[in-house]
Amino acid sequence: MDHFPRFVALVDDSKKRTTEISIADVRARMDRGERLELVDVREDSEWAAGRIRGARHIGRGVLERDIEKAIPDPNAEIILYCGGGYRSALAADSLRKMGYARVLSMAGGWREWQAASGPTDR
Repeated sequence: MDHFPRFVALVDDSKKRTTEISIADVRARMDRGERLELVDVREDSEWAAGRIRGARHIGRGVLERDIEKAIPDPNAEIILYCGGGYRSALAADSLRKMGYARVLSMAGGWREWQAASGPTDR
């Protein structure tokens, strides 16, 4: 997907303050049976079409409003993902500003997860 320059600049700025995690690292942690706070920040229609197994949905539009109820511990490690890693980087930066200290953005997002044949739910 092609993105407009100002959007890409905004994401690039957010990524300066955001730690990314690879799909391989997320899968390895899942394979070890680790309990992950895996949050899908995509739109409702994207979530309905398919998602990473075990993820919960808190759309990007309501994330800041709803995160404290869903994950009240600001020290919890949270892995965010979206379609390709752009919205999750913006969301991770936003949660960091809210005091969440251990937020990661999954590089490549849902599209690369599917390409890597990661486990999914529908």
